[in-house]
Amino acid sequence: MEITTIGVDLAKTVFQVHGMNAHGKTVVRKRLSRDKFLTFFANLPPCLAAMEACGSSNFWARHLQALGHDARLISP
Repeated sequence: MEITTIGVDLAKTVFQVHGMNAHGKTVVRKRLSRDKFLTFFANLPPCLAAMEACGSSNFWARHLQALGHDARLISP
């Protein structure tokens, strides 16, 4: 399972992730609780993680960057 890009939908208690490979094919679609979010990304090789800019997105982006991912915030 080679994930190159992940889209993250941040919410209050449950996050939705959608991962694609280099060819744009969906590889993973998961619903993650807050406590399992960083564990999920810690077990992945570095990839691009995009999320909508919101109140908590800077917090999560810093944690993903600390794990080696390229976290990007997208304008709503």
